[in-house]
Amino acid sequence: MASGIRATVAFPASVCPIAACVQAAGTAVTNVVTSVAGEAGCVTEFATAQPLDVDDSDVVSVFSRGSTHWYRCRHGHGESCPCARLGHFECAVARYAVREETLTLVFYASDYEQLQTVVGDLREHFPDIDIKRLVRSPTDTEETDSVYVDRGRLTDRQLETLERAYEMGYFERPRRANATEIAAALEIDRSTFSQHLAAAETKLIEDVLERGP
Repeated sequence: MASGIRATVAFPASVCPIAACVQAAGTAVTNVVTSVAGEAGCVTEFATAQPLDVDDSDVVSVFSRGSTHWYRCRHGHGESCPCARLGHFECAVARYAVREETLTLVFYASDYEQLQTVVGDLREHFPDIDIKRLVRSPTDTEETDSVYVDRGRLTDRQLETLERAYEMGYFERPRRANATEIAAALEIDRSTFSQHLAAAETKLIEDVLERGP
């Protein structure tokens, strides 16, 4: 079995014409067919639960039935948007999400060579790209399931709290130090320690379980 990689990357939502329509409607993309490159450029088709206002955009309605509304966006050539760049490398958009002015895309690369090429291209065209998560599928000869944990999601205080808790044996059984002792070492109160630790643990668990943004 090939060792493919699932990549989760984020950009400012303003880089994609689809994001503007989705945000204006206050809805979400529920399905993405694919992004493909052709002579006329790149086409992305996607579905939403709510109808979009597409009169003055690059997005056109192609099908509606019940609560499902399908749209098509023809990006054209050039930089266009991340969906189009992925299409040029024959990488489909597996997941598309817009939240709080941030566009998050998930795509699959067949191997690290393709991943490096695609990410390098995305970084060249969109310097504000944020690599959120990389997950490598195991090969036939290994049973490990590699997950990229983004420590950059932690604030300095959260990382410091996590490191001190680990160093003082908070995660050992039995514990070598309790929350009150670690909070004193950090010169913060116990409730603040608990808040920092809970926030750090939540972000790391989201990465391991592939949840969150």
